[in-house]
Amino acid sequence: METIQDAKATAMQWLAMAQTAGLRPLNIRGKTLLPIVQGGMGVGVSASGLASAVARLGGMGTISSVDLRRRHADLMAQTQHLDKEPDARDLIDTANLIALDREIRSARAAAQGQGAIAVNVMKALSAYEAYVQQALESGADALVVGAGLPLDLPELAREHPEVALIPILSDARGVQLLVRKWEKKGRLPDAIVIENPRLAGGHLGAAKVADLQDGRFDFEVVIPQVREFFRQAGYERDIPLIAAGGIDSHADIVRLQALGAAGVQLGTAFAVTEECDASEVFKRILAQAQPQDIVEFVSVAGLPARAVRTPWLDKYLRILPVLQERAHPKAKCNMSFDCLQTCGLRDGISGIGQFCIDQQLGHAMDGDAERGLFFRGAGRLPFGEQIRGVADLVRHLLTPAPLAGAA
Repeated sequence: METIQDAKATAMQWLAMAQTAGLRPLNIRGKTLLPIVQGGMGVGVSASGLASAVARLGGMGTISSVDLRRRHADLMAQTQHLDKEPDARDLIDTANLIALDREIRSARAAAQGQGAIAVNVMKALSAYEAYVQQALESGADALVVGAGLPLDLPELAREHPEVALIPILSDARGVQLLVRKWEKKGRLPDAIVIENPRLAGGHLGAAKVADLQDGRFDFEVVIPQVREFFRQAGYERDIPLIAAGGIDSHADIVRLQALGAAGVQLGTAFAVTEECDASEVFKRILAQAQPQDIVEFVSVAGLPARAVRTPWLDKYLRILPVLQERAHPKAKCNMSFDCLQTCGLRDGISGIGQFCIDQQLGHAMDGDAERGLFFRGAGRLPFGEQIRGVADLVRHLLTPAPLAGAA
């Protein structure tokens, strides 16, 4: 059995490999990491198994906090039957917090003190504050928050100054707004994920689908703008930038570090690894999707999203005009726990999505190819349709491509 000393030596070897390949390490709140972050993916796609596999190599692995009870048979047995009970929401929320605690502790144990374990919490969740507090109390090394501006995160994490706070943003204007607000609260982000909505998967940081191709989101635009803002504000060294969206090679990391990024984040590429917590069907659907199979639409959360056009999504998009025409507020949430603060289906908001996102993502987690919603980024995958290990992926990202014409 691998000892903690063995695990540390292995992580150091991976870090040395990165530096030999000309890549700078990612430094976040006293931790020296590989410049590789695994993005958070729910429901149940990135849990303790995937996050710990990345952390063991010296990177940052991320647990998605959403509805993790689905990964625990005892918690599902206690809650999946709940419907009209007056305490249904409280019971489901409690089960999800228990599941999050289990996943964080399991990931930390498996990581053996290497790398970092982060928890991704969507600002759009109704239980956002409860998830944040649970992640802090359960020992997460970092909190990563997107799907909305987490202006309140410094207050929520005030009692846990050791935990890195990492917002996800997409343009320089959003970065400047958030950093100025946080600065007044005595806290700066420990890093910022700069997500390009033209390439990323899942919920995207643009106001509408038509904005996804806007040039203001390009890394070549955002990163220099943000760096200049940091320089003028006087804290350039304090806030590493992590570029997310469409990254698949060592050359991409070299290019982005030259622009001013400290590291990169990948989601879909990690979702199709052997250690990913999702089903094999889930991995195959993402790995086999061609560019023409990937579609953009407005989620039930009111945010643009990107996913694979599966039978359910294809039918949904065809009948969406009818669903929107018939939209009306519902007496209760489909899943009895109101996962989102704003839900197009539950709240009857006709201009946004009209489906139960927790239900469809749950089907995807279970490998239901017919009924699942399978979020995916727009970029190519490093190994095409192959399902490979986390170590293979990280090695690929740390290895320069051979020069053209080399033997």
